[in-house]
Amino acid sequence: MRSKTAAKALATVAAAMLLATGCSGSSTEASGSGGSDEPVKLTYWTWTPNMDQVVAKWNEQNPDVQVTVNKQDGGDAAVTKLLTAIKAGSGAPDIMQAEYQAVPTLVAADALADISEELDGDVADKFPESAWEAVTLGSDAVYGVPQDSGPMMFFYRADLFEQYGIEVPTTWDEYAEAARKIKAADPSKFLGTFSAADPGWFTGLSQQVGASWWGVDGDTWQVDVDSEATKKVASYWGGLVEEGVIDNTPMYTPEWNAALNDGTQVAWLGAVWGPGVLEGNAESTKGKWKVAPLPNWDAATPANGNWGGSATSVTSQSKHPEAATEFITWLNTDPEAVKLLAGTANVYPAATDARANALTEPPAFFADQPDFYDIAAEAAEAANPFTYGPNVNVAYSAYKDAFGKAAEAKSAAEFPKAVEAVQETTVEDMQNSGFNVEG
Repeated sequence: MRSKTAAKALATVAAAMLLATGCSGSSTEASGSGGSDEPVKLTYWTWTPNMDQVVAKWNEQNPDVQVTVNKQDGGDAAVTKLLTAIKAGSGAPDIMQAEYQAVPTLVAADALADISEELDGDVADKFPESAWEAVTLGSDAVYGVPQDSGPMMFFYRADLFEQYGIEVPTTWDEYAEAARKIKAADPSKFLGTFSAADPGWFTGLSQQVGASWWGVDGDTWQVDVDSEATKKVASYWGGLVEEGVIDNTPMYTPEWNAALNDGTQVAWLGAVWGPGVLEGNAESTKGKWKVAPLPNWDAATPANGNWGGSATSVTSQSKHPEAATEFITWLNTDPEAVKLLAGTANVYPAATDARANALTEPPAFFADQPDFYDIAAEAAEAANPFTYGPNVNVAYSAYKDAFGKAAEAKSAAEFPKAVEAVQETTVEDMQNSGFNVEG
């Protein structure tokens, strides 16, 4: 997988897709200067708050390369806007914040530049393997520098765990036993919920056990949503839902928020950005929550998955890829820049060493847990590699439909069938879009 062949294959697929859709990208000039007198001017699309304050430090230190931040919407809206600009041949920024899950889609549309020739050789060493895999797609081509990651973590109400005499689970078997114990003690309470509305959550749990839903080899994509690893996760949660010891309602609903506040939800399988969610939705419970590592399938070999995260990429239509690459490297690896990312832009930086120096105090909502970021760092380093594909949006939509029906039926047998349905839909869509697919 880590070969020029894979990179060339992805480029071939991208070219085919461009011919099919009528897209065309302009050539770039590998130039780091804007002329003898004028500075290079770069535009940067991002949805991260306060990024202009971070970039101001770069502009102060680099008068010859000036970066302008343009605030954008995130998610699918960001992808659509960039693809529209790329297809038009004008209006695209030099630099784009891209969610890891969107990188293959943007690469297939020839929207992102391969910056492997512009990068210093040791940049990859500054990041966990899982983060670097997300910007390389298993090849030697590099489509950005990791910015932030979302290692999954276990948030729990310490006061209620003490009340019910429950030990913090370190394995999924212990998690299931804790769920049964809480339900037996108070039928109105749940240890957690299965959310059919959050495919990124389920993807992270599948990543933990070793699943990778896509891969590319030669000129062929592999789709492996229905791997034994993913089915193992699905069967586990289907069993708990059928047993009735966890809830099966979506997260981020008024009902879920109320359950966090009143203790009906005793714990939450979230990610490192979870303190902001808890503070925003359950402020009255501050001081009652603790964080622990995600339960593992085998306590002797800890592993983890990510829920969220993004890269900073150079677009294919930038006329200054060298200068843009220099900036995004600084932004995501320079200790001063990373400290600003963490403290001003409120992101969890991906760069391992720089992140450790930037995060010395716990989040305010977890002020009484000084080891919060130590736990987060271990979780980030333990994340398994995971490759996304060019039609994540289709797979995620299929997940919501198939698992929504399975959760409503409360049938353990339906959960692995839902995985198979996602696989079938994902493969069919890729084939219809002109990709060579195995799976």
